[in-house]
Amino acid sequence: MTEKRMYKYLFGPIPSRRLGMSLGVDLVPKKVCSIDCVYCEVGKTTTLSIDREDYIEADKIKEELSHYLENNQAPDYVTITASGEPTLNANLEEIIAFVKQNEANIPVCIITNGTLLHDQKVRAALGQADLVLPSLDAATEPVFRKINRPHKQINFESYIQGMIDFAQEFKGKIWLEVFILPAYNDQKEELEALKKTIQQIKPDIVQLNTLDRPGTIAKLRGATQEELQAVMDFWQLDNVRIIAKAKQTKQNQFRSDTETAIKETISRRPCTVEDLISMLGMCEEEVTRCLDNLASLKGFEKVQQERGVFYQIREQ
Repeated sequence: MTEKRMYKYLFGPIPSRRLGMSLGVDLVPKKVCSIDCVYCEVGKTTTLSIDREDYIEADKIKEELSHYLENNQAPDYVTITASGEPTLNANLEEIIAFVKQNEANIPVCIITNGTLLHDQKVRAALGQADLVLPSLDAATEPVFRKINRPHKQINFESYIQGMIDFAQEFKGKIWLEVFILPAYNDQKEELEALKKTIQQIKPDIVQLNTLDRPGTIAKLRGATQEELQAVMDFWQLDNVRIIAKAKQTKQNQFRSDTETAIKETISRRPCTVEDLISMLGMCEEEVTRCLDNLASLKGFEKVQQERGVFYQIREQ
């Protein structure tokens, strides 16, 4: 029988739109980041930093990983991300090495905003990963500062050059995420600049994404499928993909402790009932029952957005 446990640094596995069933590894406290994106689903950055520190001890993360992998079905990916920016954790290289040494058949993915890739030590730390998903939301500095609201010491030219340098050095795959936000970065001039920068980085795949959950400021909207297709048509690049919805899991084969899994998930990002059904393969009645059970917790909130009612647990 699978041992039930609430993890502090792991979440999922959840069906990723890009990675199949993905076990998330959270490397920094919520929310330590080098930028403060207007669209961030995790919430507003509370600690804006570019300093790499021992935010979470490597042994604590390794203990949870060992426990999960010994007691549950192997995920499609171990995805190192964060309630912030994972490359800020000075233990990043050690965590990647631990997964590769203990579960060589499970690929490791890193989701990063890319702002620290100008640092050779950060690029070296990512060397053992199988897949890196950096972000590029703007190719001109004014738009970068409007959307991403970076730490004042981040140099825009160094940020772009860091991604170019990393792409030349890295032996694994690079899937570059471009987040299209209407009225922010969908003007012709910005799209032309983005295309030029993409051609300099030369990623394996470019993934177009857009707003799907509440952002950090009001009145943001996601791009429609037609608008995303128009960007693809404008760029005329062969490796651009629009990210599709995750396929619904038919049964909850990865986690039997569903209420705990829901709590872990909505503590990190807002989700609708439909999101949770898709992630966990549960029926609507069971998801609703679990949410009702969690409703008495401090920080539990329901937020009405265009796509529906989102459930989240905010830190107090």
